[in-house]
Amino acid sequence: MGERGERAEVGRLDDEPAPPVSFEDFFHAERDRLFRVLCVIAGDRHEAEDLSQEAFARVWERWDEVGTMVNPTGYLHRTAMNLFRSRFRRARLAAQRVVGDAPTPDEFQVVDDRQVVLHALSMLPPRQRAAIVLTEVLRYTAEEASRMLGVRSSTVRALHFQARASLRDLREDTDD
Repeated sequence: MGERGERAEVGRLDDEPAPPVSFEDFFHAERDRLFRVLCVIAGDRHEAEDLSQEAFARVWERWDEVGTMVNPTGYLHRTAMNLFRSRFRRARLAAQRVVGDAPTPDEFQVVDDRQVVLHALSMLPPRQRAAIVLTEVLRYTAEEASRMLGVRSSTVRALHFQARASLRDLREDTDD
């Protein structure tokens, strides 16, 4: 491992450039992975697609340099994250202009809320948890989630319904 955690191929040093690869090969090798990462980070498939396309466009513009880097994938992901942060900042500023200065969120409450959600999800059976996270959190359709889980879409809908009922019962038990 090099100083930056990059793996060197046998017989190559970390600071030696990687052998050139075509941009098309790089794109086909990395597009699905980048898209999945951005879906989780952005929380929106359309936003993830836009960010992914923009990141690849920027890498393509600099491919002569990026293609010889030790870790062009790292450069691609860093570019995508910079784009996401930039869009997030612009959106936040635009919202502040429209709404005005919103009260500062309580960071401790956010952490507490996250812990409550994670605890509630941990109480669900794994299949119900997977179905509700894919459909509610990641916003996949039942058909898309069914392909990921290897079950019928009706099974995903049933698991989702069962998970919501279990979470509702759990909430009622804690409210009492």
